[in-house]
Amino acid sequence: MSSPKFGDLSVASQSLILIEFFLFFCSLPIAIYANSFFSIFDTNSIPDNYVFIYALVFSLLSQLSSLALGLYNSKLRVNMRGVIRRVLMCIAVAFFLNTIINPLYGEYALPIEIIAIASLVSFILVSLFRCVTFQIDFFGFNKRIVLVLGTGKRASIIERRMRRDVDRQNFSVHGYIIMDGDLEEGIQRETRIELEGSLVNYAIENNINEIVVASDERRNNLPIDELFACKIRGIEITEIIDFIERETGQIAVNLIYPSWVIYSNGFVSLNDLRNTLDWIFNASMALVLFILTWPIMLITIVLMKLDEGIKAPVFYLQERVGLDGEPFNIIKFRSMRLDAEKLGAQMASEHDPRITKIGNTLRKYRIDELPQMYNVLRGDMGFVGPRPERPEFVQSLIKNIPYYNERHNVKPGLTGWAQLKYPYGATEEDSLEKLKFDLYYIKHRSFMLDLLILVRTVEIVLFGKGR
Repeated sequence: MSSPKFGDLSVASQSLILIEFFLFFCSLPIAIYANSFFSIFDTNSIPDNYVFIYALVFSLLSQLSSLALGLYNSKLRVNMRGVIRRVLMCIAVAFFLNTIINPLYGEYALPIEIIAIASLVSFILVSLFRCVTFQIDFFGFNKRIVLVLGTGKRASIIERRMRRDVDRQNFSVHGYIIMDGDLEEGIQRETRIELEGSLVNYAIENNINEIVVASDERRNNLPIDELFACKIRGIEITEIIDFIERETGQIAVNLIYPSWVIYSNGFVSLNDLRNTLDWIFNASMALVLFILTWPIMLITIVLMKLDEGIKAPVFYLQERVGLDGEPFNIIKFRSMRLDAEKLGAQMASEHDPRITKIGNTLRKYRIDELPQMYNVLRGDMGFVGPRPERPEFVQSLIKNIPYYNERHNVKPGLTGWAQLKYPYGATEEDSLEKLKFDLYYIKHRSFMLDLLILVRTVEIVLFGKGR
């Protein structure tokens, strides 16, 4: 259902304009009366009717600047930092315009300091207001209306994997347009649309912000001219793989194809300098972590000896596949019985009976991983990256899961994006799901993403979540 509009602005935009007009309007009187109360600057007494006029002009100039910078555009797609940056630019432009007009007030002209204080007050008020409305999306500016082109297998990923409200915080699906060649086992519950007229007209009439291309058959089947017309009218056109990546933080492995990898952004290799800096950062963190946790490791060793005998081994070496597929030995505190693999290599499960009593606690709080600081110092691993897997399983996973070998293009890590986003799992299906997150990390890896993962890992360790 389309939202009503007046002129070029929606009702939501007009509501936002009215509220911010009030905030801008109040900023100048607040500055004047705050200066009068605290005696910050010496000024002449200003009649109330002049204050009203000054406030009216101040707010009008501020809102003209806001309009010019797109702050009331319902299709503005920037994060909160981008919004604050635009608000700051708007205030700066309005301040400049006010200082030009100010001498025209004659004997009641405002001191430049008052205008500066009013500008600061308006920046604080509007920024706080924008932060609140951005978080709760009160005006619907953050929530895009999405139209999906396709009702088949590819389109059904949105219906099957993004069902909950929390999965659709940033968008709402208007419907799915039936396309030739779509597989029947597609959209089951959501709105299927049989489009009879123009895609452009339909998108404009229903205030569509984004069209997701998700048809199963694309060859000579996509309405290219219609999509082009939508694009130049400001409607975002997104490939289903990119849409899923953006909204879920994972890459749909079963949908990607070589040309997508070739032409998409990301997947940037690190140069020698970055690799050296990366090792210095990881080694420094490993040393700091060792200084903080050596008492915990010492207590762990003592408890394991008391529980299993003085001769029972404390550490456990196991071969894993690292960078470029090269094997290395990972070192951990032993959390399983000595005969855990008498029947051969097995993937650990969540409630594995082979885990010792102390091992349960070690694994829950990641204490068993602490000796891997040695692997970090050696350069076998980093703090952040895909978790290294055993060679016995890797060959099978490479054979059965497309692009699985790509996770070996970066160093493995103590923790990773998949560990944050996916619950514990030990099946091949779980490996596929984790690979989707690992590929997302490989594509987008940066110092800031690593930092985010490390900070969120602290929560997992402290509260014993995940594995």
